[in-house]
Amino acid sequence: MSGAPPLIPQPGEPRPVLLGFSGGLDSTVLLHLLAASPSLHGGLRALHVHHGLQAAADAWQAHCEGECARLGIPLQGVRVQVPRNAGTGPEAAARAARHAAFHAALREGEVLALAHHADDQAETFLLRALRASGPDGLAAMQAWRAHGRGWLWRPLLDAPRDALLAWARGEALDWIEDPSNADDTLDRNYLRARVLPLLRERWPHAGAAFARSAALAAEAVGLLEAEDARALDSVRAGAADELDARALQVLPRARRARVLRRWIHALGLPPLPASGVASVESDLLQAAPDSGATYAWADACLQRWRDLLHAGRQREPLPRDWRTTWDGRTPLALPGGGVLRLEGAVFEHPVTVHARQGGERITLPGRRHSHALKHVLQERAVPPWERAQLPLLSDAEGAVLAAGDRIVSAALAAWLEARGARLAWTRPAGNV
Repeated sequence: MSGAPPLIPQPGEPRPVLLGFSGGLDSTVLLHLLAASPSLHGGLRALHVHHGLQAAADAWQAHCEGECARLGIPLQGVRVQVPRNAGTGPEAAARAARHAAFHAALREGEVLALAHHADDQAETFLLRALRASGPDGLAAMQAWRAHGRGWLWRPLLDAPRDALLAWARGEALDWIEDPSNADDTLDRNYLRARVLPLLRERWPHAGAAFARSAALAAEAVGLLEAEDARALDSVRAGAADELDARALQVLPRARRARVLRRWIHALGLPPLPASGVASVESDLLQAAPDSGATYAWADACLQRWRDLLHAGRQREPLPRDWRTTWDGRTPLALPGGGVLRLEGAVFEHPVTVHARQGGERITLPGRRHSHALKHVLQERAVPPWERAQLPLLSDAEGAVLAAGDRIVSAALAAWLEARGARLAWTRPAGNV
């Protein structure tokens, strides 16, 4: 395949590759290049995402099946539903559905190969600049990075589209032309069809210049991220979903914003919007220790309590009317997530597990009188995001035996110790 567009080498050992194959020019070129160059990978298969947005979608899938069959490449077809009212626009909604399909199909250690090229990089850079992105956004797309259970690889990122087109014609390849690419009401198409051609009239290398700027931004981000990681480690409060609010305040404001976004990303939460960073600065970090100041976005929430800043998914508290009996023989799944376990024993008389109602009292080990459970929770520094899902265990007379495994009564503590047993409560993952 002389005159082929340049392919970047994969870092490390060849790995199995999953190619995102739309049947368009770019992915068709990449399919043929990878099929003819087995040394670039450790096995190749393809995935076609059927969006159902075009009348010809079934014919496109059939075309992709034919291309892969001729090359002996296994093809998996996946149908997705693209929400019409996602609020992000049709391009973003289709892209999100497509990438969700890629993420689900990617196997452990496998490489997802996508056919983005230099012109795509220039368009992405411009779109990000028009949205007032910082260096992370302007870095646009990376040629290689960790992704899901494996890796993401863009072998053609340095190749301009004209080179791909010339090579495809020289090889007499057959590809699909998506009519939606001509719709210049879509932002990316508008840049591709109207803005970049005009810029190239005066600056012929405009596309390459934008792609180079993206690469320079990526280099700068690499330096920033090393410091971000160190700064994040310096403000951790122990649990992965908690930061030391006072230590965070010591960081420069710009570094705080980067640390917050890195932390939120590491927790697998939706990206923190600019309004979230501003809310942390103006509301959460300036809040009184027990004010319960919060900022919610998407299905996530940030909350300040004492000197802790906590992030997680929004979850409903245990329903006030929920209760069940439990003998401890098997783990007890709780509403909304979380599990209770009794390890090393079984209750001779089943206990009642229920939500807090308010006004409960508990007698602690080494004390003669009962105390208000609310005050004990405060003294033991049980944060409010745990209290909301905290299951209570009570005996047949209604005496509180435990609040999860955070607070255990004198009676239950003695019972557990005598049997070498242990009560364990696992709160919902990512809980707020």
